[in-house]
Amino acid sequence: MERMTRWMLAHRLPVVLVWVALALVGGALAGGTIDRLSYETRLPDRPGQQANDAIAQRFDHTGGRNAPLLLVVTVPEGTTVDSLEVRRQWDALVDRVTPPGGRSVSYRGPGSESLVSGDKRTTVALVYPPATASNAPYERWLPGIETAVAQASIAGAPVELTGQPVLSGRNSGAQRSPIYETLIGAMGALCVLILVFGSGLAIVPVLMAAVAIPTTFLLVRGVTELTDVSFIVQFLVTLIGLGVAIDYALLVVTRWREERAKPGTDGPEPQARREAIVRTLASAGRAVALSGATVAISLAALVVLPVPFLRSVGYAGLLIPLVSVAVALTLLPVLLYSLGDKLDRPRRQHRPDSRLWTRIARVTTRRPVLSALVSGVVLLALAAPVLALQLGQPATSTLAQGGQPARTFERLVDAGFGEGIARPVEVLVVADATDAMQDRLRRINGVAGSVAPPGWARDGHQVIDVWTAEDPSSGGGQAAVSDVLDTTRQNPGVLAGGGPATDADFIEAVYGSLGLILLFVALLTFIVLARTLRSVVLPLKALALNALSTCAAYGVVVLVWQQGYGSELLFDTPAVGAVTIWIPMAVFAFLFGLSMDYEVFILHRIRETHLDLIAKGERDTVVPSVVTGLSRTGRLVTSAALILFLAFTALASIPITDVRVFATALAAGIVIDATLVRGILTPALVTLLGRSNWWFPRPLSRLLAVSRQLPGVGAALVTGNGQKSD
Repeated sequence: MERMTRWMLAHRLPVVLVWVALALVGGALAGGTIDRLSYETRLPDRPGQQANDAIAQRFDHTGGRNAPLLLVVTVPEGTTVDSLEVRRQWDALVDRVTPPGGRSVSYRGPGSESLVSGDKRTTVALVYPPATASNAPYERWLPGIETAVAQASIAGAPVELTGQPVLSGRNSGAQRSPIYETLIGAMGALCVLILVFGSGLAIVPVLMAAVAIPTTFLLVRGVTELTDVSFIVQFLVTLIGLGVAIDYALLVVTRWREERAKPGTDGPEPQARREAIVRTLASAGRAVALSGATVAISLAALVVLPVPFLRSVGYAGLLIPLVSVAVALTLLPVLLYSLGDKLDRPRRQHRPDSRLWTRIARVTTRRPVLSALVSGVVLLALAAPVLALQLGQPATSTLAQGGQPARTFERLVDAGFGEGIARPVEVLVVADATDAMQDRLRRINGVAGSVAPPGWARDGHQVIDVWTAEDPSSGGGQAAVSDVLDTTRQNPGVLAGGGPATDADFIEAVYGSLGLILLFVALLTFIVLARTLRSVVLPLKALALNALSTCAAYGVVVLVWQQGYGSELLFDTPAVGAVTIWIPMAVFAFLFGLSMDYEVFILHRIRETHLDLIAKGERDTVVPSVVTGLSRTGRLVTSAALILFLAFTALASIPITDVRVFATALAAGIVIDATLVRGILTPALVTLLGRSNWWFPRPLSRLLAVSRQLPGVGAALVTGNGQKSD
């Protein structure tokens, strides 16, 4: 690290020119990069994907994964929908609103009794327009359909339009650039930095983010040449990139100020400036590199998944910390060397130790058992709701609050059509076997209805739509969908697709090998931390606390979004009833790495103090190391967490429900981690573990190719009990 830093300082102009060029090119191409992002969420080689592809191929990209529009009418009392005039009007309307190339079904066909209510006053038609691969697949056709429906009436009764595409369209958000949210996050971060530094240095971390974000977009553009990259990546790069880049720069700048404030290093002379930066990068630079490595390792969990959508999120996620680390270790030292002293105005006496965090550390180390118990109980209480986590798409009834489409869907359910009609399973079967298969599907417990109109037959195959009484994301709905899939897959040549089938495949693909993925991430993280901290106990403790912190974040998501305690107050959105399938895995990948940053910052400083005390001949190093480490990193961790929290808050303002749920989990996890976990539980456990914190057996040190000799202690070695031996 020292050699690299000296080289950077000796070649300042080329370093600056390279980064400026990357940022300018990346910024200029950012709009085009965003346009290349994909809205596809394919699952290659999965049965549901094969069914959806076969349906799309035969039926002009209608149906499959995309849910139908629902046309609904309730005729006045004394009239029934099976009267000749009502039937004629209804058939004409359904034909009129079905776009060219689309398909639809109403009760006019044989075997369509499922589309008429028991009192014969309400009927529903399913309409599948041709879909586009976007966040709003029916955007081309929906305005015209809505106009036609608004002008129509059947037997004097108004016709209404509902269904998942209509309801979700109200809070799914238009396709737009995340620039607005990024500016909000940047302004919030700048306010925090002004409070931290009280000088012109506040602008430095923001400048580093301004270089890191467009550079990351440039690299993402390269990834789009090789594979599809999800549209969600644009929000991750801008807002998570903003927080991570600022956090890493904040750590380096804070340590640089500390080094410049040491006796004998004040003044503008080049040698003093150079040595302060070299010492800064030798300590804080290593912590930044280690933090970036842990974030990258956790995101590898997404890269190894057999889901292209999440793999692309993982690729982009890997680029965020790597670019941020590169900027912090190369461009930032050059900027501090050239302008650091000039920007640090008005210069005030720098106090590396925070009085507040010193008091917190002393209380925690004085009462470590009580501190660990209280913080542990609170964390377990926050994590407890995760036991009720329900994976699936948001329940249709929760997608929109108020409004006519929501009331119409409610009336459909009350009329006995079943919540699952908004997201039916689409079964593709050989035409000759349609009647037998439909009869078997109808008899499945939990199935509310099915249709198989003759017009849905092509190339010797026919589509059967079957739906459940309960929402497919609910416990009962998932059980019924599972039975439907089992029934279809027992018959060769029969394919089951649609949204519910895709959800089942998605859960299997993402979580089927969860244990191996978690083991992979934990092992790599342990190796990196063990090599750096020269300890077995500290990495194991860090992994355990990260797991607990992540579970607490999941618990908050279940409370807020699944059970609705605060979703309307915070986001003006009702509870979604289920957490979208990809979110827990993505939250784990990002939160595990980001929260490990704070653990690394604190433990790295504790270890550094521990080594200094050993070099001075001190025997009792545990409590002084914890107090010094926390007092000098507590304020930093709090500020960094606040900046990330503001970035995630800006992310949560994007009107896409899945993004909001994702941002809620990250924001909650960061706050919980920076306060309860790193502020109280980590120092309490390090205090309780005592000298065993530094246990590092000789066989493991040889296996990891790590020297047991401690820097700054000469030839002394630390033994298993933490004492020195010659």
